[in-house]
Amino acid sequence: MQHELNIKRSYDPETPEDGTRILVDRLWPRGESRAKADLAEWDKAIAPAADLRKAFHEGELSFEEFARLYRRQLEESCEAAQFAAHVRDLLKQDNVTLLYASRDREHNNAQVLKNWLEEKGVRS
Repeated sequence: MQHELNIKRSYDPETPEDGTRILVDRLWPRGESRAKADLAEWDKAIAPAADLRKAFHEGELSFEEFARLYRRQLEESCEAAQFAAHVRDLLKQDNVTLLYASRDREHNNAQVLKNWLEEKGVRS
């Protein structure tokens, strides 16, 4: 059976299809309780740098520019390479869902991270 790599807003209800749930934001989702989030992991090290996240959310960067800079950050990060290997291993056993808090379901760091992981051979 092939397992899936998914992304999902952290505020959305948990489902059995989520599998291993990993929060990929640097900040904890506002108003979300840790018990309700039911995370397996919270990996702050692979989240966008604070200045990059802030510039994007304040409208100083387009999504395309944010994605380009975040991808560069991932390419230069030892933690991101380790995270890719970890997710690859997790997918051998279950689905993996990358959680993010942003309201924008199409333009967020989890989408960029998922695309980057898939390009690195982490496939569902």
